[in-house]
Amino acid sequence: MILSRLTDHLRSHGRASLADLARALDTTPDALEGMLKLLERKGQVRRLEGAPCPGGCCKCDPATLTLYEWAGR
Repeated sequence: MILSRLTDHLRSHGRASLADLARALDTTPDALEGMLKLLERKGQVRRLEGAPCPGGCCKCDPATLTLYEWAGR
């Protein structure tokens, strides 16, 4: 059920951060990571690594810096 909601969200929005996906699906980033890895292996999702904040403080949540982009059909 959540996997279909995840794919629907990415299809409609194109790309989103891990934190945004977790918020939209009312779950935790940890709960989504396995599903996103599965979708990556299937070629439906691309993981886009975010760059550190320009300030270099390294205090940003990594879930807000990692983006996922829909690549499926």
